[in-house]
Amino acid sequence: MPTIKNENIVCIIMEGSAQIMYIEYNGNEILIENLSKYDVFGTNISGTNNENCEIIAKGKTEVLVIDYDKLLNEKNLNHPYFNTFLRNLFDITNIKFRERNKRIRILEKKQIRDKLLEYFEIEYINTPSKSLYLPFSLKELADYIAVNRSAMFRELKHLKDDKLIEINGRKITLLYK
Repeated sequence: MPTIKNENIVCIIMEGSAQIMYIEYNGNEILIENLSKYDVFGTNISGTNNENCEIIAKGKTEVLVIDYDKLLNEKNLNHPYFNTFLRNLFDITNIKFRERNKRIRILEKKQIRDKLLEYFEIEYINTPSKSLYLPFSLKELADYIAVNRSAMFRELKHLKDDKLIEINGRKITLLYK
């Protein structure tokens, strides 16, 4: 899927999955967001109008693209379904802002260990279970928390050696909870 440059686009993943990636000047990739079925993204919601952002489909993916300017016209405002649509769109936007705030909490940490522990803490709060299942690979986790993959693997090993976590594939068990 090409990078979206239109300023007023809202997209809904109808089938499949995708990722929003930010490509730094040196080629490093930072995972901005994982998208799956019924997730919403767009230029104003996800900041995809930046020329360094790419939306990458993971396998066969269908996307409904809505032109926000055409959606918000007087003809649509008179339909009863339109208010429900707008309410749902605002609810989704609020969820996106909450997700962004969680991400900021992780990225503001200086040390890889702190970033990992913050990520685990957020996931633990969302699903109060000592066993967390990563929604993506460990490489994608490194991209998500914006750290070098090999350095993150070393820190995961240290966390494991310190008996703070156990790792089995994408399953991470918190031993300090």
